[in-house]
Amino acid sequence: MTGRADEAPEPCAGSLSDDQISDIGRQAHALIEQLYPFCRSLTGEGVRQSLRVLQQIIPLTIHEVPSGTPAYDWVVPDEWTIEDAYVLDGRGRRVIDFRASNLHVLGNSSPIDARVSREELLEHLFSDPAHPDWIPYRHTYYQEAWGFCVPHRLLDQLNEPSYRVRIDSRLEPGSLTYGELAIPGCEPGEILISTHTCHPSLCNDNLSGIAVAALLARELEHTVRRFGVRFLFLPATLGPLVWLSRNERKVPAIRSGLVLAGIGDRGSPTYMRSRRGNAPIDRAVRHAFEHLSRSGTIRDFAPAGYDQRQYCSPGFDLPMGVLMRTPSAEYPEYHTSADNLELVTAEALGDSWRLIRVAIDILEQDRCFVNQFPKGEPRLGPRGLFADAARLGLLWLLNFSDGRHSLLDIAERAAMPLWVLQEGARRLKACGLLKEANERATG
Repeated sequence: MTGRADEAPEPCAGSLSDDQISDIGRQAHALIEQLYPFCRSLTGEGVRQSLRVLQQIIPLTIHEVPSGTPAYDWVVPDEWTIEDAYVLDGRGRRVIDFRASNLHVLGNSSPIDARVSREELLEHLFSDPAHPDWIPYRHTYYQEAWGFCVPHRLLDQLNEPSYRVRIDSRLEPGSLTYGELAIPGCEPGEILISTHTCHPSLCNDNLSGIAVAALLARELEHTVRRFGVRFLFLPATLGPLVWLSRNERKVPAIRSGLVLAGIGDRGSPTYMRSRRGNAPIDRAVRHAFEHLSRSGTIRDFAPAGYDQRQYCSPGFDLPMGVLMRTPSAEYPEYHTSADNLELVTAEALGDSWRLIRVAIDILEQDRCFVNQFPKGEPRLGPRGLFADAARLGLLWLLNFSDGRHSLLDIAERAAMPLWVLQEGARRLKACGLLKEANERATG
């Protein structure tokens, strides 16, 4: 029983050529470039602008949740709107200008229109001495304050006694905005893909997640799914809490899920396990890492960082992990103006898209079979299967297809890709040697 490993079938997404994956990556980068200028925040028009762009790609439903709406221990805040912001020197020049970069304004900043002393202005400026040419990203979502973010080198240039400061913003009753697309499946259960939308002009965190999720939804929308796939585009922390509080009846249907964050930089893929530690999604991503030649890293769950904190809170404990490349705060450009269009690459975006798609394929292909000739080995030669037995793991399938071991169980035991065993199971089923465990006997 011999066979060449390079003849083994590939997963559905794996069957796409490198050129096709590269094209997906280029499309994702182009979408990031289109979304990059919008001033997104926890609430406000920047999020709506971004979601309306996505509606040109997928049939996204946009939800508006009014200010004051409770979400467990949280409440939807007033909506933030900003028109302009600047600091003027004595000659009327904009030494800090919101129009040059929306990162210049402290996110959710309170309005101000006043002349202030140099000393007072410096108390409201945020900078990063370690990277003096970068603008840091800061926000004040849950505390009233005003401020600007600036390159650290600018501080030495602010030597006039006073400055005119204006932030033309307002906080008033409005709504929190999020987008949702539910792609139906043929069987009960859903896979949840969640990505956050609340950061301004930052590419890796998290326009990368938004773009890849949108292009993945576009692909899956036109395929027949075993399980439904639900996509959520929502602000971090509060967004998942709002969705969960409004959709508790849907939560039991979630079989697996991924939070997507920072998946466009040049680093290797990183996966954080679900709180359960060995949920189907944890196994699926690990399997994809092992058999797609990824130099990926897997980390244990931690209640820090992204929105797995909400989905995996003990009251829900959903089987959801986090897919990243370089983890948050572990690359210097994180939450700075250097998280720009040069930081994210088409290659990394395409690679992340493929990895997510393969993980979903694994979840959908994983099922149990029953050997119809369980006493001893059936003869493979007369059925034209002998030559492919090793390559397709046929003996592994026949031995462990007892209605209790799934394809992923067998794949892990045999150290073979699940998609190879899927093809083997198809061949065995066609010859009457296997049937699906939930398939009724005929005749």
